[in-house]
Amino acid sequence: MSQILTLELSDEAYRALHQQAETAGVSISEWITTSLEQQYGLQKKQQTEAENVAARQRFRHHAGAIDLGYATGADNESIDADLMRAYGHQLEK
Repeated sequence: MSQILTLELSDEAYRALHQQAETAGVSISEWITTSLEQQYGLQKKQQTEAENVAARQRFRHHAGAIDLGYATGADNESIDADLMRAYGHQLEK
């Protein structure tokens, strides 16, 4: 069973919550409900498929790529060459 609750928020609080909900890709009502459930440990045990999709989208939002400026392959020749450049002077002694 669920209940309906009407809240009065300042414009500033509403804007902040609305922005967070928008970033998460959910409605402001869903954002507030989920936040309160998480804060008080009342979160539902099972999520709907739509909630799972939304959670995956929020997770993917944090994923990204980093360009180090050089290749980072896993081929042994490249790794061996890097090690020789870094530690080769120690092997010559």
